[in-house]
Amino acid sequence: MRYIIIGAGAVGGVVGGRLAGSGHEVVLVARGAHFEALRDHGLRLRVPEGELTHRLPVVDGPAALGELRPDDVLVLAVKTQDSTAALQAWGPVPVTGGGTAAERLPLVCAQNGVESQRLALRLFRRVYGVCVWLPSTYVEPGVVSAAGSPLTGILHLGRHPHGTDETARLIAADLEKSHFEAPVVADVARWQYAKLLANLGNALEAVTGPVDSEEATALFQRVRAEGAAVLDAAGIAYADAAEQRAVRGDKVTLVPLDGAPRGGGSSWQSLTRGTGTIEADYLNGEIALLGRLHGVPTPLNDLLQRLANTFARERRAPGSMPVGELVRLADEETRAAH
Repeated sequence: MRYIIIGAGAVGGVVGGRLAGSGHEVVLVARGAHFEALRDHGLRLRVPEGELTHRLPVVDGPAALGELRPDDVLVLAVKTQDSTAALQAWGPVPVTGGGTAAERLPLVCAQNGVESQRLALRLFRRVYGVCVWLPSTYVEPGVVSAAGSPLTGILHLGRHPHGTDETARLIAADLEKSHFEAPVVADVARWQYAKLLANLGNALEAVTGPVDSEEATALFQRVRAEGAAVLDAAGIAYADAAEQRAVRGDKVTLVPLDGAPRGGGSSWQSLTRGTGTIEADYLNGEIALLGRLHGVPTPLNDLLQRLANTFARERRAPGSMPVGELVRLADEETRAAH
């Protein structure tokens, strides 16, 4: 199979680089300065064993590839806010032998949240979800890093909305040869919703900085508890903390990397890069949506969603709001909601 990585940033670049490193055929899709750096200098992947350079085909869209192959796997790794444009661009692309990508090819959503695979299923017949446990960073154009050891990451994989098949097992086998653990599960959504609860802290980190103080940790626990109450009210199952710890163990331990400081998670990185957008609508906003559908107030996630979007729109520096100020706002919102 050939892997077409749509969005070769932190997650996509690391997955693509690791697959290429184990001998798999990979095409990277990127834009702007990142596309130019990948085209001119290759993908530079900083991992515990050193910096690896992979000279791979790179395109800025489907037109550069022409027809797709029947053995292509599309890996969607853009931020969720960019999913619709990517799906609309790649879905109609013809496949050799007849039909389109949306009709014939597997689409693997390797993203935070749960919305992209629902968007994908409107267009694509074969959609797969991934619970992405992969600490990775977009360092600069052409350079990504992943500090996990001995494994680079753990990627639970399954059909969306549920089930498994031979394609999932083949993709998982390729990933397992490429420094990942890739359990094939019929209930991948359970793992994705568990990850969603953890990702509710992304906006908190982006707005106030690392969640390592007692005050920030206590606030995150309130935000997560609000999210869990919403999932419970909606009847949505999710893997609990003990199950996650049992699966992950010490398989992905972060080690310091020269020249690749890990400044924060995906939302933090969006603010650092000044992209003008952020994924909060599909993380905290997912909880807000479910809360409104099921009659559960979500003042803390509403607040974080609003602040994260303001920071992105106004291109504010990540971590620039004192955590005490955020706690004060959170207390006000909570009182008003109740």
